[in-house]
Amino acid sequence: MGIRFAGWGVGLGERIVTNDDLSTTLETSDDWIRERTGIRERRIGGTASSLGITAAQAAMADAGVTADDIDLVILSTTTGDRLIPGTAPTIAAALGISGGAMDLNAACSGFMYGVAVARGMIATGTKRVLLIGAENLSRWVDWEDRATAVLFGDGAGAVVIEPSDVDAVLSINLGADGSLADIIRCDHGGYIWMDGREVFRRAVRVVVESSERALREAGVTIDEIDILLAHQANLRILHAVADRLGLSHDKIVVCLDKYGNTSSASIPLAVDQARSQQLLSPGKVALMTGFGGGMTWASAVVRWS
Repeated sequence: MGIRFAGWGVGLGERIVTNDDLSTTLETSDDWIRERTGIRERRIGGTASSLGITAAQAAMADAGVTADDIDLVILSTTTGDRLIPGTAPTIAAALGISGGAMDLNAACSGFMYGVAVARGMIATGTKRVLLIGAENLSRWVDWEDRATAVLFGDGAGAVVIEPSDVDAVLSINLGADGSLADIIRCDHGGYIWMDGREVFRRAVRVVVESSERALREAGVTIDEIDILLAHQANLRILHAVADRLGLSHDKIVVCLDKYGNTSSASIPLAVDQARSQQLLSPGKVALMTGFGGGMTWASAVVRWS
């Protein structure tokens, strides 16, 4: 038993904050931010639950399903509404879903971890999973720190995953290295901090290695990849990964210019962008890959259906 992605949806913070807006309070400029990150603006506002609910409602409508059709809600987030309880049950209750609900935290790789968990649940009899990536990162950003304030935004993406005789996921692999926990971190009561140079170096390496493993396991070459749906952290990272894999830059989906780094939400937001640009059609082969704090990483080769 395989899976298919039946419907997608997004939720975004209501306020658009541009680079020029940030330059009024930080020693920075639009040119400086764009040159180093590729980001032009980001969306701010909402909570993991409110953004997740919006994305989930859109995904369910896109899939043509109701709350009664969903057996499990998986919420990938690093910024749940509270420490206790998890935020997934709050979202499930708002949607009228009576099945299981759980939070998953693998940082920016979380959405791909969620795909792996959903696939495993469906293989053991679950009929339909609602997977959500939702983040309220602005709550944990030091808006006086130029190194991090320019990077993050709030948003959510969701997908309905259901059984299929033909598996859309040709391969998927997950990885983690806890010895690198301190290069991206946010302690209780603190702000997001990262060692930007080390994150760049490590991220490019693990994403390339993970992607190459996924390609080998799928029996697919890089020349057969039609589109790269990667975690939207930094345009330089996306280009470096594509260059090392031998993938043309015109196959990279980029939405970080509009949304910034939205952690767990970034890959489904990239999917939404690709769908809106009609870049995804049945038979297209996508490489979906991400990395995040932990340090975690995950890659999958997907044949669109």
